Amino acid sequence: MNLIIQGLDVNNSDLREIAKLSQADGIERITGQAFRITNATHSDQIAEYCTQAELDFAFVNPKQKLSDFKLIAMDMDSTLLAIESIDEIADMHNIKPQVAAITLQTMRGEISFEESITRRTALLQGVHQDALQKVYDERVKLSPGAEKMLQQAKLSGLKTMVISGGFTFFTDRIKTKLAFDYAAANILEIDNGHLTGKIIGKILGREGKAEILKQVSKELGVGREQIIALGDGANDLDMLAEAGVSIAYHAKPIVKENATYSISYVGLDGIINLFN
Repeated sequence: MNLIIQGLDVNNSDLREIAKLSQADGIERITGQAFRITNATHSDQIAEYCTQAELDFAFVNPKQKLSDFKLIAMDMDSTLLAIESIDEIADMHNIKPQVAAITLQTMRGEISFEESITRRTALLQGVHQDALQKVYDERVKLSPGAEKMLQQAKLSGLKTMVISGGFTFFTDRIKTKLAFDYAAANILEIDNGHLTGKIIGKILGREGKAEILKQVSKELGVGREQIIALGDGANDLDMLAEAGVSIAYHAKPIVKENATYSISYVGLDGIINLFN
């Protein structure tokens, strides 16, 4: 296997030590933040070393190319975006601490996503719809490397999809801005210009994300082994399980434990470096 090492600050001494621990035969530079250690052997010491050095690591098949895949699907909040959009809406209404606390419980897997989104959305009752546009204009921020990752995915022939337990107000705009092929999220109920605190239709949660991914992959004629999925919270687990390669991006421990690869330090463009 090849061992991909990535970090915000990768020292030569760290690379040499990791190469030694993995009994590898060479070190190659991919970018200034990414290196390929060739013909590496698994060792529990590598995970321990990389954690201490704040480095991302991944054992990868040297022959696997990004173009081997046909679809890349991703969560929106705290994955594609560097914010939790519902928390930012709540901030406009001066109730961010209450909403953020519920968000954190969900990400840790302590309560179901359906319960969480219902409780958080209820707290937004009375918020004027203009607050949504204000959040989008002033606070929506892409995660580092997002555009580069999407550009490379498209150049490699992959279809792109954002699947969110958040709201269509944001996914619709993100889809247009970044030219996603597909987008899915929950629909906020708005009455007389104000949020009612309710969601229209069935809640798109943990199971729903997986179902949407399966529907789109079936429509495209794409097999599970041709899908890459990435997310950060417990509500992404079923979606990640439907992908041949799953990536935990700056994720909670439960997601890291169940993903193929984990990226905790570098940006989304680090995904590109996992493939030949």
